[in-house]
Amino acid sequence: MDLSTKYLGLELPHPLMPGASPMVHDIDTVRRLEDAGAAAIVMHSLFEEQIVGEQIFSHRAMDLHAESYPEALSYFPHPDQYVLGPDEYLEQIARIKNTVDVPVLGSLNGTTLGGWLEHARLIEQAGADALELNVYSVAVDPSDDAASLERTTAEMVREVRHTVSIPIVVKLSPFYTSLGHFAARLVDEGARGLIVFNRFYQPDIDVDALEVTPALRLSDSSELPLRLRWLAALSGRTSCSLGASGGVHTAIDAIKAVMCGAHAVQMVSALLKHGPQHLAKVRHGMQAWLEENEYESLQQAQGSMNLARCPDPKAYERANYIHVLQSWWGDGES
Repeated sequence: MDLSTKYLGLELPHPLMPGASPMVHDIDTVRRLEDAGAAAIVMHSLFEEQIVGEQIFSHRAMDLHAESYPEALSYFPHPDQYVLGPDEYLEQIARIKNTVDVPVLGSLNGTTLGGWLEHARLIEQAGADALELNVYSVAVDPSDDAASLERTTAEMVREVRHTVSIPIVVKLSPFYTSLGHFAARLVDEGARGLIVFNRFYQPDIDVDALEVTPALRLSDSSELPLRLRWLAALSGRTSCSLGASGGVHTAIDAIKAVMCGAHAVQMVSALLKHGPQHLAKVRHGMQAWLEENEYESLQQAQGSMNLARCPDPKAYERANYIHVLQSWWGDGES
């Protein structure tokens, strides 16, 4: 069975790869991921606050962009508390590149324009084959309008595009008013791919200590439908590669993502729970399902369930919405 796919211009033997995670901190784990058949290795994110913070701690001064917030750096870990600092991050990319025979993707995580984006060039020079631009931002200030937030992200993509020659893929959140329009804008600015979606880690409250407590909950398959909806909506309507991230734990999860239009399927929580070898299990399961259902290749299934094949996607969405609500009401009455 031919499971090959093309992602960001890279020819891959199949779509499965680990997403950005701490698994890349350890070279032995990286080797195990490659042995399990990972189509690519994705670095964990290098954070804007980490880069700017180290420069501030090192030089005690920095010309920050007007939209930046040096006072907020006190909320973030001291540079010594990060597993890999900016320099060590670049060294780890080079080390992994020399260890594996699959593509290596770097990752930058930030929200503002500024000098930290220069690290895109350094990541390319370290040997990365592509770069994830991870846009993780929660808009809580009422003065931040949607247009300015989207404009900043588009300008970030444009600036990085002018800095590097490797493909850029933007990892998005689902919280945009018109995600399809914004996606098209990012592609116009130079993004070669889009990943749906970033996971927002919801804080909890310690009512006794009156403190906000960070909470990390690994994903499960229940998070996948949101990704499927937007993969299906974007597939066939944009010329870029599409990646799925969040909620893929089984072979059927991965098949669903591909059918909705994914060219790459990233896994993190499932691999943290079950180990790198779980990736091989999912790959074998995908192959078995495709063979049992008489597909000749993965590409035959790719995008087969996207909304580009639907005459009126908005009406289709509304019809499903009404049907689900009416069905639930009917079940409740029976």
